[in-house]
Amino acid sequence: MITASAKKRENIAEYLLYMWQIEDLIRAYGLDIDKIRENIIDRHTGLSEEQRKQMIDWYESLIDMMRREDVVNSGHLQLNRNVILDLRNLHNRLLEDPKFASYAAEYYKTLPFIVEIRAKAGENKKDEIETCFDALYGILMLRLQKKEISKETLEAASQISKFLAMLAAYYKKDYNNELFKDED
Repeated sequence: MITASAKKRENIAEYLLYMWQIEDLIRAYGLDIDKIRENIIDRHTGLSEEQRKQMIDWYESLIDMMRREDVVNSGHLQLNRNVILDLRNLHNRLLEDPKFASYAAEYYKTLPFIVEIRAKAGENKKDEIETCFDALYGILMLRLQKKEISKETLEAASQISKFLAMLAAYYKKDYNNELFKDED
C-alpha cells in the first residue's frame, strides 16, 4: 500500500506492474484476507499496529473492488485500466507533438516487437501500450517461476522497457504539469 502510492508518484510503469502482481497475489490467496494477512502482512516485520491496519484495509478494499468489478478470476481493476488509458492518451499526445521526436523514435524502435507480440496474441489483441505491459509482466512471471527466457525475448523486453521508461518519465512530468507548460 505504501509501496504502491510511492511507486505511483515516482514511476507509473513500475506502479502498474506492481498492481498487476498484487491482483494476481490476491487471486492466488482466493481473495481471502485471512490468508493474505498470514502470508503477506504478518511477514512485514517492524510495522506499527496502524500500518498493519492500513495494509489490511488496503487489501480488503482491493478484494472488494475485484469482486464488484468481476475481475476475480482474470482481468484488471478499473483503477489499473485507467492508468493504461492515461498512458495511452499521453502516448498519443506525445506522438502528435513534433517536439517529442525522440519519444517517437523510441516508439518506432519498439513497434516491431509490439507487432510481433500482437500477432501472437490471436483474438486477444490489445492496444500497443497494454501490449507492452503484458509483455513485461509475462517476463516478470517467467523470472519468478525461474523459467528460461530466450535471447530474443530478452532483447524485446529491453527495448520495451526503454520505451515504457521514457513514457513513464513523461507521465511524471505531465502529472506535475511540467510537460506541456510552455504551450499555454
